[in-house]
Amino acid sequence: MRILLDRGDSVTHDLEESWGGPATFAFLPQRGGVPEEWALQALGQIPASMRTGHFALLSSGSTGEPRLVLGSRIRAEALARALHEVQASEPVRRAVALLPLTYSYAFVNQWLWARTLGRAFERTAGFAQPARLAAALDASDQAMVCLVAAHVPLLEQHFGDRDFPGVIRVHFAGSRFPQERLATVRRLFPNAEIFNNYGCIEAMPRLTVRRASDGDSAADVGRPLPGVELDASPDGRLLFRSPYSAVGFCDATGFHEIAADEWVATGDLGHRGRDGRWELDGRSGEVFKRYGEKVSLPLLLESVRSAWGGAGAFYRETDPLGEPGHVLFLSPRPTPEQLHAILAIFRERLARATWPLRIESAPSVPMLAHGKVDAGALATAPERRVEWSQRLG
Repeated sequence: MRILLDRGDSVTHDLEESWGGPATFAFLPQRGGVPEEWALQALGQIPASMRTGHFALLSSGSTGEPRLVLGSRIRAEALARALHEVQASEPVRRAVALLPLTYSYAFVNQWLWARTLGRAFERTAGFAQPARLAAALDASDQAMVCLVAAHVPLLEQHFGDRDFPGVIRVHFAGSRFPQERLATVRRLFPNAEIFNNYGCIEAMPRLTVRRASDGDSAADVGRPLPGVELDASPDGRLLFRSPYSAVGFCDATGFHEIAADEWVATGDLGHRGRDGRWELDGRSGEVFKRYGEKVSLPLLLESVRSAWGGAGAFYRETDPLGEPGHVLFLSPRPTPEQLHAILAIFRERLARATWPLRIESAPSVPMLAHGKVDAGALATAPERRVEWSQRLG
């Protein structure tokens, strides 16, 4: 079994070679991943029956512990074809990648989709090289891009009033759908259909798809893909069964197979909506009780959007009395008027127990390579400043 490190543009040839060969391989980030020795040990735990015809990706580490998630190449190609139909991708001729290919979202939705459906694939360095990215988008004709919500303010910052009419499909996944920024996305990509995609790496990675035009709530992730089943446990945990899912994962305790009939937790909380749709209530750690009041961090962030158009994130913290709480992190720094408006929303709409312990700000939000907020780095972000603090006790 082979370990393939993502070394940039040249890796697509190595990916093609590895995908076309029989041996199971792991595709890992060159930086910020795990030691090669750990990956080799994890691969060594894979049973003999899965040492051909499979591939492994590294989880984003939201649990704090690395996991190597094993997928079937046959299942992944079937998912790429299913996405082609559900995302109405037949007119798309080219996938332009901004995200790291070791991120399961970009790997399946772009690289594998292009390979399976015989379309062109172009990789960029994203916002690390904005001029090259702009040139790729300018030159695009009938192209598809995959974004995360944090890309929207970056697109505005780097490209101002420009637009990219050659992009005809824009996909979002990996974080909360930027419902309130759709006007900006539509201005940037005037000819594109926009999709809200939901899933997790254990789903490898897609569970539901919704056209942006078919709904008006960021929490609405649409309907499951054909063959995918969703359910919610009594405590609200969102579970799935999928014919495309991962077949197992390796962690510090060994290899864990995922049975075909097994219900797998997504790590999110959710509930069944109308007409077969599903709605997210937040990550498991984003919904909690504080002094008996239910706190939903995604809903809190949504409540301040009328007063705040910048980036927003949260990190958890325990208050001096031992109760769970949270800190609201904003970027860029709010003006006094914006801060006053945010606090007015808290006073008018939210129970005191649900307010953040503090509001902090910094010039930028720490991000992981694939565009998700680096929640573990918020509390130590460079130039972090307290804008407001509750008086407790």
